[in-house]
Amino acid sequence: MRQILPETTLAITNWLRYSRAFVLFGAQSMYCPQCGKQSFAQQNDKSLACHQCGFMYFHNTAAAVLAVITYQDEILIAIRGQNPGKGMYDFPGGFVDHNESLEQALSRELQEELGYEQAHGKYLGSYPNTYHYKDVTYKTCDSFFHINLKSKPAFKAADDVEKVLWLKTKDVNSEYFAFESAKQALALLR
Repeated sequence: MRQILPETTLAITNWLRYSRAFVLFGAQSMYCPQCGKQSFAQQNDKSLACHQCGFMYFHNTAAAVLAVITYQDEILIAIRGQNPGKGMYDFPGGFVDHNESLEQALSRELQEELGYEQAHGKYLGSYPNTYHYKDVTYKTCDSFFHINLKSKPAFKAADDVEKVLWLKTKDVNSEYFAFESAKQALALLR
């Protein structure tokens, strides 16, 4: 692997491995991706450090964007097509990619999930969240944008959205949402 991948890609690959190990093994000493010695251990709830060479890895919060789309007294609900929370309510959106602004991520995610291309939302707020996926727990900061439509399009579910529903905002049961952050965003509209 070292011969095939550039050094920076190898370092990132190792960080991702240790990111997963960090979540799974806690304070157990692991091999350092920098010097290779078994002296890499958890420092606190978000970092690992090597006691030999001083290398540090920070498992920082991941940024995510979601769209709260409304039309008159209705709100668009995305039914999750994958875990975590498969079959539960969510707002369309997803993780922010490298070198992407929140607005660019929102536009890309709405294109991927709904085929919606004119996503210009007004910032609504942000909330911390916990996203457990394939034995790894990610801490996220979910940023919500409100999009108030003048006409009601027929959105088509795609990507990791199983289907979309238009519901009366006042009738939406927040307990059906997969994530606490979405419940908090919904409360801002009520």
